[in-house]
Formats: sequence, C-alpha cells, structure tokens
Amino acid sequence: MTATPSELAWGHGRIRAAFASPEALRIAGRGLELRIRAAEPTLTPFTGTYFFTDPGDGSGVFTSYETGYRYRVTVLSGQVRHIGAEALGTAERAVVVSGDAWEVAIEELPGTRAPYVPEQAFDEVVTAARTAFTAFADDVAPWRSDRTPAAELACYVLWSAIVGPSGFVGRPAVLMSKHWMDKVWSWDHCFNALALAGGRPGLAWDQFQVVFDHQDDQGALPDSITHAEVLRNFVKPPIHGWTLSRLRGRLPGGLPETERVYRQLAAWTTFWLDHRRVPGQPFAHYEHGNDSGWDNATPFADRRLVRTPDLAAFLVLQLNELAVLAGSLGDSGAAARWRALAGDLLTALLDRLWDGTRFVSQPASPGSSLLDLMPIVLGEYLPSDVRDKVVAGLDSHLTDIGLATEQPSSSFYEADGYWRGPVWAPATVLIEDGLRRAGAVELADLVSARFRAVCEKSGFAENFDALSGEGLRDRAYTWTASAYLLLAGDASLRASSG
Repeated sequence: MTATPSELAWGHGRIRAAFASPEALRIAGRGLELRIRAAEPTLTPFTGTYFFTDPGDGSGVFTSYETGYRYRVTVLSGQVRHIGAEALGTAERAVVVSGDAWEVAIEELPGTRAPYVPEQAFDEVVTAARTAFTAFADDVAPWRSDRTPAAELACYVLWSAIVGPSGFVGRPAVLMSKHWMDKVWSWDHCFNALALAGGRPGLAWDQFQVVFDHQDDQGALPDSITHAEVLRNFVKPPIHGWTLSRLRGRLPGGLPETERVYRQLAAWTTFWLDHRRVPGQPFAHYEHGNDSGWDNATPFADRRLVRTPDLAAFLVLQLNELAVLAGSLGDSGAAARWRALAGDLLTALLDRLWDGTRFVSQPASPGSSLLDLMPIVLGEYLPSDVRDKVVAGLDSHLTDIGLATEQPSSSFYEADGYWRGPVWAPATVLIEDGLRRAGAVELADLVSARFRAVCEKSGFAENFDALSGEGLRDRAYTWTASAYLLLAGDASLRASSG
C-alpha cells in the first residue's frame, strides 16, 4: 500500500481510493477484482448488515443495525455482480466489481438520496483533495521545514479528523481520533483550538465553543460529546482560562465574542467553586480520576475524591483570566473580585498544599505522580523558592523521551500504564508553557525538544512509553498532533527570531 493525504493505492497501484466528499469514497481499479462485503456474515433481527439491490438504480445497499446508516455502492464503470442480496441468516453479502478498468462510489447515507452521479473524474477528485490538504497545512503550519519533519503528518491527523455538524455536534469539530477515541472530550478540544488558531481561526474558535454549546444550567461542561450522545457522568479539568489566555495571543485580532465567553467561563468556574467545594474549604475536589483527565494516576490510587494541587492551580489561572475579561468589558468591580478570589486561592494553595518541599494532594498520594507538579502552570505567580523546587521535581520526571507521568523508579510505574508512566501531550504542553513563564527556559526547551523527537519517531499516539518512546493506545490522536504543532511552531519562531 501507498498513501498520501489525498489518495490510497494498493495492488501495485492498480487500485486507488480517494474521498470525493466526507460521505462518498471513490475507488478505481485496473484488472484486479474488488469485493466489498459485509464484515459480519450473520444477520439477526437486531444485529448485522442487511443487503439488497436497489431496483431503481441497480446499486447495492448495505443497511447496518449497529450504525443506523446505509452504505450504497454504485458502479460507475466495469462489470458488477451482487452476492446474497435479500438473504437472511448467515450468508455472504457482497458487491463484486471487475474489468479492465472499473470504478465504484461508496456512500454513507443517513436515509435516502438521489442516485449517485459523479461531478468529477477520479483524477480530479484526487487533485481536489490534494489542494484542500495543502491549503490546510500551509495555513496551520506555514513554518514547517526539514527541521520539523512530522509537521505535515500532524496536519493530516487534524485535517482527517474534522467532521461536519451533525446531531449534538453543532459545529465543524475535530474528533480526538478517527480510530476508537472518536469523540470530543472537554479538555482535549483546547489543544486543537490552540494549534488551529493562527491559520484557521474560525475553525479554532469552533473547537473551543463546541463543548461550551452543551454547558448545563449549573455551569458544568460535559465529559464528552458525539453526534449521538452527550455524557455528563464526569467532567474534565478547568484548563479553559489558561486556554483563553493563550488563544488571545494566537488568534488574529484577539478573542472574539468576549462577553459571551466571559459568561461561559464565569459559569464554569462557579461550578467548581459552588458545587465541588466543601463549605468552608478553599479547595475544589475531583470526584474521580476521570474528572482530572488523569484517569488512573496515583493520586487517585487509594481514594477517588481528592483535592489536588493541579486543580487549585488551574482555578487560580481561570480566576485571573476572568479578571482580564471583566476588565476588557469595562467591569472593574468584577475584575477586582475575580482577582481577589485568585489571590486567596493561591495563598491557600501555598499555605496548605505546599509542604516546604513539594505540593501534595489531600489525601496524600502514595506514588510519585507528575500531577502533583502541575502547579508549574502558575508560572510567574509562583514564589521563586517554590518554583525552583518544582522545577527540580520536574527534572526528575524527564526521561530521554519526555515527562513521565509516574517516575520510572516508583513502584507504581507501568510502561503502558496510561497515566502511571507514559508521556502525554497535554501535560507536556501545559508544563512547557509554565516552565517558560516561570523563567526555567532551559528545561522548557528540553521538554519541548524531547516530545517533538518522540513524535517524529513514533507518530502521534495517544501516549508514549516513557523509556522506549513506543507509541501506545490510539495511534493517531489529534491532541498529540496539536501539541507537536504548537511546540514545533513556537520553536521555529524562536529560531527565526534569533
């Protein structure tokens, strides 16, 4: 097989496939026979795929119980035969196309549609796809060069995961993956928004807002959304104030819809302060590791309801961002109130979750998790003595691959342990930014360079083995691609500015 962003070819180039649209795949062949069949041969009243020949246009139609969609195969040229049309029970169901030169179109149909008529020849379809991708890459990564060899692939991971509005997804959205993590989670979307901001600002703002479109009456964001469901059993960490502060500098013209986003961020922050704090306590808590985004990290090993220093740090940044937004809207009173809340929470964090050598969760963590070092995101807000000790702690988590989420020397470390060892994109981006704002530029450069190197070696996996660099879990994850684009773009800018 050979693959480019615009075309897949196999059979020594004798069969070629390209998308004419998100709903229509064109396949052209020479000589070889192609069989398109239902993967599951058994059809029951509740599972499997029914197949029939449409008497109107002669196309073959597969109707899937599992997806609720129809898949129509129209033969544009060549010979065709249908196998197992209208069969029940266990049978082969297939469209077989052959001939010296043949072509088919496979459409995904939510219901019905007029018979398929091609608007372009196959080579024109390939050219249009190539042009669209090149324009996307030029917009999102205009800085790419031989020094950023994975930039084009990162752009492809993002570009190929864009879906149109459908169902609960009310805007163009970048899914986390087209493999099996095919949702939008409510912190993953922030990194995609940041990566797209400079070159595709409208699409970037859609990424930030697509989750806020489902903010509930108490201000909480859903855990995840798809076209078919909105899940609210968990939330995700409040990194959205941090994200807005970064978007302000990346979006051409600054933040749009300032009044609207101020209301959204205020409601999201108030959710944490009103509904996730014990009365009289300064700190909000996670109800489960899933709420933190670090599902099984060791701070949640003994107890699930935990007050962690990362959550307090994120809320400090979010409160400060609310002060900035309120000030830009001319509400100096609200700005002062938000800033005072931020100051009080920062003071409590330093007084009660800093033990003189490190930040600690309540209850205390049994392991050695990178999560407890996440207050580096506070950057310039950290006192110098605290900053220096946190930086030293981060240095102890840095392997040749990147920041291990659990120290490799820890008894809890697992090479493929999800948040108990592997290197992850979101923690890398947040920490790199905090280090740089805290003045620890040398360590920030190392964190950036090592993460970029593992992406260039292993692609854009969901996470990476912290010692070998092997890509783990979902192998094409958009926030990993976005992290690479953010770090590589910033590094390129620093290099060009001297």
